[in-house]
Amino acid sequence: MSQLFSPRAIGPLTLKNRIVVAPMCQYSAVDGVPQPWHWQHVGRLALSGAALVILEATGVEAEGRITPDDTGLYNDEQEAAFARLIAELRTYSDTPIGIQLAHAGRKASTTAPWIDGGRACRPEEGAWETFSASAEPFKDDWHTPTALDAAGMDRVVDAFVDATRRADRAGFDLVELHAAHGYLLTQFLSPLSNHRTDENGGSLENRMRFPLRVAAAVRDAWPRDKALGVRFNGSDWTEGGVTPEEAVTFGRALHDLGYDYLHLTSGGNVAKARIPGGEPNYQVPFAEQVKAGVPDAVVMAVGMIAGPDQAEAIVASGQADLIALARAVLDDPNWGHHAAVALGAPEAMPKQYARAAEPVWPGYKLAHG
Repeated sequence: MSQLFSPRAIGPLTLKNRIVVAPMCQYSAVDGVPQPWHWQHVGRLALSGAALVILEATGVEAEGRITPDDTGLYNDEQEAAFARLIAELRTYSDTPIGIQLAHAGRKASTTAPWIDGGRACRPEEGAWETFSASAEPFKDDWHTPTALDAAGMDRVVDAFVDATRRADRAGFDLVELHAAHGYLLTQFLSPLSNHRTDENGGSLENRMRFPLRVAAAVRDAWPRDKALGVRFNGSDWTEGGVTPEEAVTFGRALHDLGYDYLHLTSGGNVAKARIPGGEPNYQVPFAEQVKAGVPDAVVMAVGMIAGPDQAEAIVASGQADLIALARAVLDDPNWGHHAAVALGAPEAMPKQYARAAEPVWPGYKLAHG
């Protein structure tokens, strides 16, 4: 039996297989409100054969958005729009839907990547004040952030709590806390971006203090009968940054707080880091190390995982419990169905599409070999 297509529980939620659609920013919202683009995007992924779909990084406050075009969950209009999206999706799919809650910190107030490669917003484009652990910009020509003081940290914690409660009311099945890719919580975790001299800087224990405070507040605000996870870095890919050993320590602390899964990724905190992003499985060792260090945790791997056999091997070897896919499902929105055929697992195409499934449709082999 395929291990990729075996069920797996993450806390109170049991997934039908080990395939997860990772959060992918669409930069297509208006004032934080999801648009028709999001309806078709989430809808097609909910029919992909994956066991879980996690929506894009969604700002917990306006200043926490990466770009002016990011989704947000900090007002009633945004909450109502997400509630409509979930309610309509439930008329044709029972795939669990999660949302990733995020604060971009010093990487906020930028343009979408298709505008000059993603640069700092200009005043006429609505640039806003950014915040971080320390008053140091991500790049020399980006905004210099304001170092969060005690009141600012309180505000951010409250924003995460408010967004978490809104996610519950909107009908999401899962929340993923974003503590990766050089965004605010990573900026506190990494010594490359955190140069504070107070109780939130210096040692790993101190650097973890604020991220764990946010994590604990989200845990308290999110219902125990719904799943809760966290995405964080296994490495900064730069000397002097977060190490895999520190990631294990952070992961163990999150697991002890009651997080149902740990999602391992890397990078994004240093503009000139050399990341081997073109190499298959390049981030899987971070998931494997956390899995070994926190053996009771459910661990998710991501990063240049594109083929069914590749994903099957990661799960079967015990390197990770779940496989997160991003660009692979943008390329093939039926990735899960095609993987099931390739691995000899039962395929469950929507009944409206069943006549295109293998072996019903003779053209399947012509199309897929």
